[in-house]
Amino acid sequence: MQIGPYRIEPALALAPMAGVTDRPFRVLCKRLGAGLAASEMTIDDPRFWNTPKSRTRMDHSGEPGLIAVQIAGADPQRLAEAARHNVAQGAQLIDINMGCPAKKVCNAESGSALMRDEALVERICRAVVQAVPVPVTLKIRTGWARAQRNGPVVARIAEDCGIAALAVHGRTREDLYAGAAEYDTIAAIKQAVHLPLWANGDIDTPEKAREVLRQTGADGLMIGRAAQGRPWIFREIAHFLATGERLAEPSPPEVGQLLLEHLDALYALYGEGPGLRVARKHIQWYCRSHAGSEAFWQSVNRVDSAPLQRRLVCGFFGLDPRLAQAA
Repeated sequence: MQIGPYRIEPALALAPMAGVTDRPFRVLCKRLGAGLAASEMTIDDPRFWNTPKSRTRMDHSGEPGLIAVQIAGADPQRLAEAARHNVAQGAQLIDINMGCPAKKVCNAESGSALMRDEALVERICRAVVQAVPVPVTLKIRTGWARAQRNGPVVARIAEDCGIAALAVHGRTREDLYAGAAEYDTIAAIKQAVHLPLWANGDIDTPEKAREVLRQTGADGLMIGRAAQGRPWIFREIAHFLATGERLAEPSPPEVGQLLLEHLDALYALYGEGPGLRVARKHIQWYCRSHAGSEAFWQSVNRVDSAPLQRRLVCGFFGLDPRLAQAA
């Protein structure tokens, strides 16, 4: 998949997710087959750019591959300034969030709420594209509501403004994450423009990935929730699309080893105390498909020591206890 001067290969992207796609998770997903991994969304209000939380979100030190940052807001000039700020921090690609359905975001007239105002969509896209010398992409939904599936219209506006690629989640804002993704609407959006397009929504197996590509005609696939606790889904899909064959599932010790590496990266980024708290949701995702996961989760969720957290992970996934001392 070509976005501006960048060749994304494989054409598999990690969807930006607030509170999830921090640098440790992006690095891991890239290592396990994602061709692109964008940051958590950063808001356009400069008052918050220097908070510890925002500085952590904007930290790309040592991150391999293309550096992509998603920005969110509702004011064209502030979004343009946010794009310039992130490019100055090393971003090579800027993504505009018009897809987030969260109530807090939409109440601020941001995220998918922007799709209600097509004139504002145009002003935002034009301002951000003109502000930076890097490709600007756009994440949208199929529309604000089921009665207003204006994704094709918004896509044409974006193309006219110079947006370099689109990502489309196959639901309206009204749907949130309920029901099945509408791949027919994604296909209609793909037909409406000549832009590279990521299809997003409910892609959770290699077979589903192949079917979504067939149904939508998309150039690539964007995966969000299905990568939580399964960052190797990208290499599984890439292998299946290339060969038609399934890779073997990683063994429990292999999963445990990946999780330990993930935990260490979280401790390093956030510090031990905050890092182990961020780690809890990831541990729950990694263990949910394994026998005994509920009891394990209840025990590990109560610990407030990183070494103990690692030791419990080693025990659950059948790793040598000595690995727990590696942190």
